[in-house]
Amino acid sequence: LGLSAGAVIGVSLFDLIPEALELTRPSFPTLVTVGATGAGFCSYMLLHRALGAVRPGGAGGHLAPAILTAHSLVDGLGVGFAFQVAPAIGIVTAAAVLAHDVADGVNTVTLSLSGGGGARRARGWLIADAAAPLIGIAATRLFRLNSETLGFAIAVFGGFFLFIGASELAPASHRARPTLATSLATAAGMAAIWLAVRLA
Repeated sequence: LGLSAGAVIGVSLFDLIPEALELTRPSFPTLVTVGATGAGFCSYMLLHRALGAVRPGGAGGHLAPAILTAHSLVDGLGVGFAFQVAPAIGIVTAAAVLAHDVADGVNTVTLSLSGGGGARRARGWLIADAAAPLIGIAATRLFRLNSETLGFAIAVFGGFFLFIGASELAPASHRARPTLATSLATAAGMAAIWLAVRLA
């Protein structure tokens, strides 16, 4: 979990945000692009906290897993847009999303079961959550964005991933194992992404 946190943060800081700045630089100042990253961070935070406020049994036990599945769809859009920039960026982003979505799958099943749906419903939501990123990736194949619009989309997704890594995965890893090794694993995840971006 600590390694995944570092990978997701690294993708945002070393890959997505610099690429977004590069794509938007001809027409927009840096502050505008970084503002899009901030907007992405805040919007994802609001979604995450709204999910936390949802009772697992709400709307017949479907609401909480549905929100997580929608969130996985958004992750898939981020991967698809990253591939539009460059295959290397898409691969690194996809790896970070996969690391994060394992935890999403666990949470989807947990929320579905706690909503009283039983194993069959939980399995259905798990399948939907697993398919959602693939649908998001496929959706981005239906249209291509110009470089500036793509840059802003990548900036927003950079904010999403920054929140996921810094506010979800890193604290969860520390709670599960509050040792120096966990923090070093997060640093190692960031270093691995930095190196992958440099080599790419």
